[in-house]
Amino acid sequence: MKSAKNILQPEHQALKTAVLVLDDCNTLSFASAVDPMRAANRLADRPAFDWDYVTATPEPATLTSALQVPGIPLARLDGCDLMIVIAGFQLVRHATPSLLAGLRRIAGSGATMAGIDGGPWLLAEAGLLDGHAATTHWEDLETFGARFPDVDVRPDRFTVSGNRLTSGGAIPAVEMMLHIIASRHGAGFAARVSGLFLYDGAPEPTTPQSRTGAPHRHNALTAKANKLMQASFDDPLPLAEIARTLGTSPRTLQQQFRLRLNTTPQDHYLQLRLAEARRLVTDTDMPLMDVALATGFASQSSFARAFRTAHGLSARDLRQDRTLPTHH
Repeated sequence: MKSAKNILQPEHQALKTAVLVLDDCNTLSFASAVDPMRAANRLADRPAFDWDYVTATPEPATLTSALQVPGIPLARLDGCDLMIVIAGFQLVRHATPSLLAGLRRIAGSGATMAGIDGGPWLLAEAGLLDGHAATTHWEDLETFGARFPDVDVRPDRFTVSGNRLTSGGAIPAVEMMLHIIASRHGAGFAARVSGLFLYDGAPEPTTPQSRTGAPHRHNALTAKANKLMQASFDDPLPLAEIARTLGTSPRTLQQQFRLRLNTTPQDHYLQLRLAEARRLVTDTDMPLMDVALATGFASQSSFARAFRTAHGLSARDLRQDRTLPTHH
């Protein structure tokens, strides 16, 4: 194995990058990797990135939007300084011996390996994240940790661990790419790239992924309360206990949730639990009684009433009507 080159240091030469695109990945995840490189090249006096698209087989990759991306078959890729693996659904089907061997071959050449969304799963399956901090999409974190005990699994938006980078999803992938750009070309240049997308800057990479998609509306207190709620869906905490854990009063917590999120802590908690219930109904085959228990409902009837009120139809009807999801 060649010694790894540190790509996260000031460098004027273009970064030779391979973008491995798998079937069933999100268009937004794909764009999040590619467009920051394109924008950096546009702003720089010289190419900042030199990239090729790579596919698992000689056939083009088909994204969830039906967009097709032709590329160099992985088996024919000679090498690169950075490989970005972009994957979504059907990860077990994608994790073929030839794909995993190809990932190990590229990593063995000293390349930095990055994964977006489902990409970290394939890197871990190839044994390339053992001993490294890594993340993946929040829906898969628990199973990811159980599947790969030698990986230091984090709920972070993105992680950097030596020459391994992982992102939980499309928007953190933009942040990950801006981190690479800042490391190589300076924070000021990265800020200009960010400005092209009207992107006002990211939270810290170690900020936990948000299931509600509104992290910037939280303040420190409501964010901590939100994290406690997400960790205890099956046995919901009383408001007084949340407040006591956070060293504040229930009244203050009520005021801050109303001010920041225009809701009450109790309703916010309930909406989180019901969003998780909908995910379990649509994305798993868990029995509905187990879904109710996993989201803190002691009886099937109370779960059924709350679910129908929140989602407009019963959990049973939703499960019968579901189709295969297109992505997270």
